[in-house]
Amino acid sequence: MDRFQALTAFARVVEAGSFARAAERLGVSVSSVSRQVADLEAHLDARLLNRTTRRLSLTETGQAFYERCVQLLADLEEAEVAVSAASVVPRGTLRLTCSATFGTRHLAPAIAAFAARHPQVRFDVELSERVVDLVEEGFDLAVRIGETRSQNMVGRRVGTTRLVCCAAPAYLARNGEPRKPEDLARHVCLTYEYAPNRNIWAFRDPEGGERSVRIAGPVHANNGRFNEALAAEGVGIAREPDFIVGPDVRAGRLTPILCAYEPPPLNIYVVYPSRRHLSAKVRTFADFLVEHFATERWDLPVADPPVRSRRKV
Repeated sequence: MDRFQALTAFARVVEAGSFARAAERLGVSVSSVSRQVADLEAHLDARLLNRTTRRLSLTETGQAFYERCVQLLADLEEAEVAVSAASVVPRGTLRLTCSATFGTRHLAPAIAAFAARHPQVRFDVELSERVVDLVEEGFDLAVRIGETRSQNMVGRRVGTTRLVCCAAPAYLARNGEPRKPEDLARHVCLTYEYAPNRNIWAFRDPEGGERSVRIAGPVHANNGRFNEALAAEGVGIAREPDFIVGPDVRAGRLTPILCAYEPPPLNIYVVYPSRRHLSAKVRTFADFLVEHFATERWDLPVADPPVRSRRKV
């Protein structure tokens, strides 16, 4: 048994989720991949994968072995591309995940700039609002908003964002503008699936006190850009990051409200599994994002919202 080929086959099966997709990526037959994984299990005298007709899953032993296996392959890749004792060239496929709106508006230009510098790196990107398990699903890194939520991850801050309450001028003309968070109880609010508590919005008053308000509305969605679009159509009040609502606020389609009760900002992180040694592609791209987003601005002057006419009473 060629242990390197067996380790590679096993890792690709885990990342692809099936023997067929792993074989396609490796350019070999399905039977070859299946045999290599079976030989590896026989060599280790341990079952690494649970196989059913519908899906594959790692055993507890397989999960621990996969994490070590990925590290070994990453270290070997670095060793192979080392040109000198002090030089490692980033190359290979970088699998990453990010939320759809931040990925489209801000990560895509960053990837374009990085690719121009490092043409040997390819990207496999999943845009999703869900929190992906990087190790289990075979991702190299993620860009996440808020807490990293795992002690097994390294999170490097690349920026901050603020949650902005906003509504269309037409909605505010019909329903009035909330003056304090508690006023939201009588307003239509658009809820977001991946918020820590989708029916409670937390605020910070000018004195620094925490204020939580229960909100409700007719639309619940798993995408912040969708809620922004609904708010711009006058459906209700959205509470989304400034990098989402920025274009509509600047164009006057949305008006920030409750600016004096802005909650604490959220950090934006590049996150990757905690390892003693990082592959060159992950380390170089993480360093690049820290540098790139240090100069990029998407925040809004929410303390000075656009002036709009008011009807005298």
